[in-house]
Amino acid sequence: MSVAFVFPGQGSQSVGMMATWAETAVVRETFAEASAVLGYDLWALAEQGPSEQLALTEITQPLMLVAGVACWRAWSATTELKPRWVAGHSLGEFTALVAAGTMDFREAVDIVRFRGEVMRDAVPAGEGGMAAVLGLSDEEVIQACVQAAQGEIVEAVNFNAPSQVVIAGHRTALQRAAEIAKSMGAKRALMLPISVPCHSSLMQGAAEQLRERLANVLLRVPSIRFMSSVDAKEYQEPESIRDLLYRQLASPVRWVRTMEALMETEVSVTVECGPGKVLVGLQKRIDRSAERMVYALDDAASMSTVAQTLAISA
Repeated sequence: MSVAFVFPGQGSQSVGMMATWAETAVVRETFAEASAVLGYDLWALAEQGPSEQLALTEITQPLMLVAGVACWRAWSATTELKPRWVAGHSLGEFTALVAAGTMDFREAVDIVRFRGEVMRDAVPAGEGGMAAVLGLSDEEVIQACVQAAQGEIVEAVNFNAPSQVVIAGHRTALQRAAEIAKSMGAKRALMLPISVPCHSSLMQGAAEQLRERLANVLLRVPSIRFMSSVDAKEYQEPESIRDLLYRQLASPVRWVRTMEALMETEVSVTVECGPGKVLVGLQKRIDRSAERMVYALDDAASMSTVAQTLAISA
């Protein structure tokens, strides 16, 4: 049995998302450790909100990293079963690399906070955004963006599942692209509550700042095989991972290709580690066969249940 753990990125956060973990010591300790780095009570913010604050990129990014690492540590304290692979959706790559021992947790918390800040500052407030397009092929979405650009930036940036693509760029170009997509037969084309055009070329300036910040970060060879959602390739060498984390900020997330590549390595079980079940839902759309098992460690109760199930299946 070959297991892959996948870690979610922005979009899976919600007020109260860690409530069932309140009595889990390792989870609370992980949040306390991160709060000491951030200078504010991350646990209280996760539990009480407000949701508008949780949606701020510079807060969402450390929050999702910490939540994913907390779940990973709870898993590691529950069972000796380890995945053969780890991968992450966008920001989730940092979580995956912490789980694989490549990056120190405290360092990662500080880096993703910085990453969120430079992304926030890359485009003036109100001028950028993201939208989801459902019901068109990847090629059709790309063509809609080309037609809608008109001197601005709008690009396909998240290839999440068949007929589910997220686009990002200047808000006015996004609106044009959404209308063009609808005229091409899209089932839906809706603006997302995100002010930052993540993974678009508008993030290149932020990526350059992140590269400078990453230059002095200690990175180690992953102890668990790591596959990147930038290009669906395995990365092992610290310097290539450093360059990857710089490039991914302004590169599309190729989640379909990444999950297909993991399946080609004979991964038979995918476990989403962190709040929500976004990646579980995407996996079921990417792979409609009944041959592979998909689980979510999205609450405290699921931890022992999934561990027992995998132990029996092993």
